[in-house]
Amino acid sequence: MSASQSPGRIHAFWLFFPAAALWAAVVVPMSLFAVMSGTGWPPGLLGAGHGHELIFGFALALIAGYTLGPQPWRLLAPLFGLWLAARFSWLLAPEWLLSQLLSPAFALLLAWQVVPRFQAAKKWRNKIAGPLILALCLLALAYALTDWIPAVLTKRSLMEVAVLGLMLLMTFMGGRIIAPAVAGTLEKRGIPLEARVQPRIEGALLIVLPLAMICLPFSGTRLISGALLLLAATLIIVRTVRWKLWRCTDRPDLLVLALGYLWLAAGAGATGVHLFTGQSLVPALHLITIGALGTLSGSVMLRLAWQRACRTFPPAWQVLALASAMAIAAISRYLTGDAPYSQSSLLWLASGVWALAFSGLASQLLALFLLSKSSSNRAL
Repeated sequence: MSASQSPGRIHAFWLFFPAAALWAAVVVPMSLFAVMSGTGWPPGLLGAGHGHELIFGFALALIAGYTLGPQPWRLLAPLFGLWLAARFSWLLAPEWLLSQLLSPAFALLLAWQVVPRFQAAKKWRNKIAGPLILALCLLALAYALTDWIPAVLTKRSLMEVAVLGLMLLMTFMGGRIIAPAVAGTLEKRGIPLEARVQPRIEGALLIVLPLAMICLPFSGTRLISGALLLLAATLIIVRTVRWKLWRCTDRPDLLVLALGYLWLAAGAGATGVHLFTGQSLVPALHLITIGALGTLSGSVMLRLAWQRACRTFPPAWQVLALASAMAIAAISRYLTGDAPYSQSSLLWLASGVWALAFSGLASQLLALFLLSKSSSNRAL
C-alpha cells in the first residue's frame, strides 16, 4: 500500500531496515576497536557484547521491519525510540539496570504487536512463526535476568541457544519467501514446481531444530544436539536442491536468497561437527550469524525496498556484491578460530567487508525511501 493509500501510516521497514543496517555496519568494527585499541570503549561491545547487539538489536529490528507492516507514527515512533534507547544505553553503559531492561522491553513490546498476527492460521506449521518470534524475544529477557537471578544457563549458553533460535526462524521464514518466489518464476516459463514449501521437510526442521536448542546447553546432551544439527543441515540442503534453482539463472536475487539458505546448512553442519569433536562453537556459529543472517537479511531488505519503491527486483550487482561480501566475512571469521585476535588481519578483513556491505545497504535503502516518497508525492 502506498503512502497515498494509507494517510498517516508508514511501512515499518522504511524505518527499521536502514537503522538495522547502519547498526550492523557500526557495531562489528567498533567491537574490534574496543578490544584491540586497549581502551575498552565502547564497553557494551566487549566480550559477547557485539553478539548481543547483532541478535537482540539488529535481528529484532529486522523482525520488526518485516512483520509490523504499515503502521501509524503514534505506534512506530515510540517503538523505534525504545529500540534506539536500548542500543545506545547498552553501547555506553551495559552495567546499568536501565540498559539491561530496555532491550527486553523492546523485545516484549514487539512480540505483543507481532505474535498475535500469526494465530489466525489453521495449520500448526503456519502458526509457528509467532511462537518462534516470541521465543527469541523471551531470550532477550532471559539474557538480562542472568545477572539478577541464579540460572542454569550462562550468558554464553544463552547466546548459543539464541543463535540456533535465530537459525530456526530464518529456516522457516526463508523457506516461506524462497518457495513461492521460485515457483512463480518457473510457472511464468511453463515449468511446474511440485516441491514448493515441502511440508514434510519443513515440519521435520521445526521439530529437529528446537530439540537441538534444548539439548545444546547441557553437557550430557550436547552430542545429541550435534546429531540433530547434522540432520538439519542435510534437510536444508535437500530442500534447497528440490527448488530447482538452476532454472532461475536470470534471477540473481533468488539465487542469493538460496545461497543464504545454504549458509544455514553450512552453519548447522559445522556446529554439529564442532560438538562431536569438542571444538569451540564460536567459529561455527559465525557461519550462521554472518553467512546466513548477513546474506538473507540483506537480500530481503533489498528485495522489499526495491519492490516497494520501483516495483522491480534489486539489480544483480547489488545482490551479488552482498553475497560476495558475506562469504568473505563468514569464511574469514571462521578461519580465525576460537582465538580470533591472534589472526587480526583476517578479523579486520571480516569486519571491514561486513561493515562496507551494510553501510552501502543502509545508504541504498535511504535512497529508495526518498524515491518512494517522491513517487508518492507526484501521485498525489
